[in-house]
Amino acid sequence: MDGRSAAARRGPPAREPVSDEVAPLPDAVQALLDQRAAAREARDWATADTLREQLHALGWEPIDSPAGSTARPLLGGAATASYADDADLASLLDEPASLPASLVTVADDHPADAERLLGALQRHPQAVDHEMLVVANAPAGDLALPPNVATTLHVAERLGWADAVNLGLRRTRGAVAVLLDTSVEPQGDFLGPLLAAFDNPAVGVAGPWGVTSRDGREFSEAPAGEVDAIEGYCLAVRREALRQVRGFDHRFRFYRNADLDLSFAIRANGWTAVATGPLPLVRHEHRGWMAHQPAERDRLSKRNFYRFLKHWGDRRDLLLRPAQRDERGRPARDAGR
Repeated sequence: MDGRSAAARRGPPAREPVSDEVAPLPDAVQALLDQRAAAREARDWATADTLREQLHALGWEPIDSPAGSTARPLLGGAATASYADDADLASLLDEPASLPASLVTVADDHPADAERLLGALQRHPQAVDHEMLVVANAPAGDLALPPNVATTLHVAERLGWADAVNLGLRRTRGAVAVLLDTSVEPQGDFLGPLLAAFDNPAVGVAGPWGVTSRDGREFSEAPAGEVDAIEGYCLAVRREALRQVRGFDHRFRFYRNADLDLSFAIRANGWTAVATGPLPLVRHEHRGWMAHQPAERDRLSKRNFYRFLKHWGDRRDLLLRPAQRDERGRPARDAGR
């Protein structure tokens, strides 16, 4: 495991400014955001909607908060079009679902982990009809997958984590897309109980491992039920919600905290996030975490968390149980903590 779920997932201090490592938006995108902010201030909603469509055409989704607006890349827009072959980038998301579920995983430096995952799915057939998509992200060594188990999308040059995952997500045909990390090994039918969470039409994202936060800076494990975010080891997204957010922000080249960002993007569109509780899944050592020295892991994780804060740090309305604040806006003391 990566150590993140055994204790609280900690971000930078609440008063710490966003790091300079977060790349500025392209000039054309920032100009449209500024125009849209002025239109919203003037309550000119028609112009604001037109500017949103112009941002979509450039491959960006505006994110509004009380502190202003920023934007995140849309899957398959201009921001990601240069990362993979055009044929693989052709999205199926706007087509009707033709299966109950699609499973997606990425194989890169540790193909044996993907083989373990696929082998477990063969040994433990799922009760729900589904497809399996494997993004072969320029894997190190041969990738020996069981025959007739998965559709493999081959990438000649290594993509960042989010781009590789998005490549798989955009090719899914299921009513629910399930991201499975290769550190996970099924021990039985997990898919049926997981999809049951979507019987509630309000649920947009679900999984066995959820987290919650009082301040948006520190996240910890949550019990089953509605949560602030779902961890990416097993993260299921309703197709309609995936259409809206269009996947992960491609700037998350390292995996950590990208799941927070996606969960909040889905919830900002009005959906809920639900932790199912335990499913028959075993989590092994996370190779993407252990492959880095502690200092490098810390640097990459903080950079991603700053990116999350840039998008959602001011959206206290998205916290299910935010800490109370005093009259000066500071966190109030909580006798229960």
